[in-house]
Amino acid sequence: MSRLHPRRAASRAELAVVTFPDIAQLRRRVPRLALGCLSLGIGIGFTVTAHLGVSPWDVLHQGLARHSPLSFGTVVVLVGLAVLVLWIPLGQRLGLGTIVNTLTVGYIADATITVLSRPDYLAARWALLLGGVVVIAFGMGLYIGAGLGPGPRDGLMTGITARGYPLWLVRTGLELAVLVCGWFLGGDVGAGTVIFAFAIGPLGHFFLARLHLGVAGDPDPDAALGE
Repeated sequence: MSRLHPRRAASRAELAVVTFPDIAQLRRRVPRLALGCLSLGIGIGFTVTAHLGVSPWDVLHQGLARHSPLSFGTVVVLVGLAVLVLWIPLGQRLGLGTIVNTLTVGYIADATITVLSRPDYLAARWALLLGGVVVIAFGMGLYIGAGLGPGPRDGLMTGITARGYPLWLVRTGLELAVLVCGWFLGGDVGAGTVIFAFAIGPLGHFFLARLHLGVAGDPDPDAALGE
């Protein structure tokens, strides 16, 4: 029987989802899921506070928040719930990680924004922005690597991709669409938006390759990743 190339095997293992985790699996995975969602929310709060441009999805969230009485984080949660509705025709299944991500990340971002204040110096704002991007990527590596299900936006992307479309095309199309909508609504588009677009993929892959937990039947993660 042919074996998968180590890099391909690792890539599949990194994205594997445990459909019915037992208690032992939950004890192993839930702490990573929780820390990952906490990191996502804090990182998003950093980028919003820096006021140098945010991710395409957060441009949309900001734009919607500016036309409603709702907080930024509440909009993040409500948009996540709306995106989950789009999973239905795609046949995507919810996981524990999906639910936790949807209901917590926005409010963690709100709390971070409340605690922080916009720095007076440009250098400090850049440090906040760049640190936020790294913290978001770290959170992605933890929460996706926990194998308990993707967040609503990631699940939408993979669900459409599963219909036979190239992943890069789906991701680019979705992010351009939400970016344009958010920009028209007054979301914060800037240098940070460009940096996020180019940096989050490589950084997310870097952390995911090192933080993912394998599932039964997958190739040995240490063997697959060790070089």
